[in-house]
Amino acid sequence: MNGLASRPENFVCENGEKAPLPFSQAEYDRRLALLRATMEARGVTAVLFTSMHNIAYYSGFLYCAFGRPFGCVVTAERCTTISANIDAGQPWRRSHGDNIIYTDWKRDNFWRTAAGLLKGHARIGIEGEHITLAARSALETAIGAAEIVDIAADVMALRMIKSAEEIALIRVGARIADIGGAAIRNAIRKGAREIDIAMAGRDAMELAIAEAFPHAEYRDSWVWFQSGLNTDGAHNPVTARRLAKGDILSLNAFPMISGYYTALERTLFLGAPDAASLKLWETNVAAHELGMSLIRPGISCAAICAEVNRFFADAGVLQYRSFGYGHSFGLLSHYYGREAGLELREDIETVLAPGMVISMEPMLFVPEGTPGAGGYREHDILVVGEDGAENITGFPYGPAHNIVAG
Repeated sequence: MNGLASRPENFVCENGEKAPLPFSQAEYDRRLALLRATMEARGVTAVLFTSMHNIAYYSGFLYCAFGRPFGCVVTAERCTTISANIDAGQPWRRSHGDNIIYTDWKRDNFWRTAAGLLKGHARIGIEGEHITLAARSALETAIGAAEIVDIAADVMALRMIKSAEEIALIRVGARIADIGGAAIRNAIRKGAREIDIAMAGRDAMELAIAEAFPHAEYRDSWVWFQSGLNTDGAHNPVTARRLAKGDILSLNAFPMISGYYTALERTLFLGAPDAASLKLWETNVAAHELGMSLIRPGISCAAICAEVNRFFADAGVLQYRSFGYGHSFGLLSHYYGREAGLELREDIETVLAPGMVISMEPMLFVPEGTPGAGGYREHDILVVGEDGAENITGFPYGPAHNIVAG
C-alpha cells in the first residue's frame, strides 16, 4: 500500500504526436466559436459535455466507455477532454485541444477532475438529455453552489446545420454505403444465411473506409440484412435464417466514418414477388419518390409528413406505416446522437434550411397472414441546398432493379 495516498486523482500525458482528425483545425475552431456565442447568450461560462456525439463534435475524440464516464469541458479559452486512464495517450492524440486523464483508484475521480476544470464558473451548461440522475448528483456534489443549465437543445440546433467539410465526409459515407449495398446484393442467393450476406456488406464497407481514410480509426460499421418475417422491423438483428425463393428481403448498410453514420436501405425479392407484394412495394416506392420531391428549404418537417401520410391514406395503406419518414444525418445521428429536432414527423415543425442533411425512408409493415406480408422500405440521403435538395445516394431502388433471380 506504500504510496497509495499520494497517487494523483488526474494527470496530463501528451504521449506521441497529434494524429490527423476527421476535420481541419479551422472547422473545430468554427464549431467552438458558435458554441461560445451560444454560451454567452445563455449566460453560461463553461460547458461539460458527457455524450459521445458532443464530445466528438467539439474535440474530434470518439470515446469507448466500457462503463467509465468521459467528458469535455469548454470555456472561453480552452477545450479539454477528460478521459479514463485505461485509454492512456490516445484521447490526447485524437482530440482538438487539451486532455486530462483521471485515475481509477478512487471513486468519483472523474467528477473531481471535471470540477477542477469548472472551478470559478457560476453557471455551467450540461446535456440534460444525456446526464443521468446519479451523474447529476455527483456533479452537484463536486461543483458546489454553481448553477447548472441545460443547453442540450441549443447544441443540437447548432449540429443540425452541416458545414462544407461535414457534407464532404457525408458524401463519401453515402458512396461507401452504396458499395456495401452492391456487395450485399451480389451475395444474395437461395440457401445463403442472413449473417453471411451481412458480413459481405460490412467487410466491403470497412475496406472502402480504410482506403478512403487511411489515418482514421475504424469502428462500428454494420449491416442489418433481413429476410422473410424478419423484415417486419427496421432494426431487427441479423440471424442465421437461410434465404428461400420468394422471400422479401431488406438491405440495411450503415458505414461509420470517424463517428459519422450514413445509411442505405432497400427492399429486394429473391425471385419474382406475388401481385400483392409487388403492389405494396410499388406503393412504398411512389411514397419514397414523393417524399424526396418535397425536401427543399422553407418547408417544415410536419408538412412533408402530412403529404406522405395523405398519399398512403389515399392508397389505403397508412395503417401499415411504422415510423417517421426520415431524420437528420451527421455525427452518430443514427445511433447515439439523434438530432430529434430534425425528423420527418407530425409533431416536428422545424423548417428545412440549407446545410441540413436528411433522409427519406418510408416503411410499410404488413403483418403475417395479410397478402403481401413483410416490411417494405427505401432509404436515401439528401443534402438541402439553396434552391432544392441533392440526393447523394446512388444505389437504385424498386422492382426494376432489386428482384434477384431465384
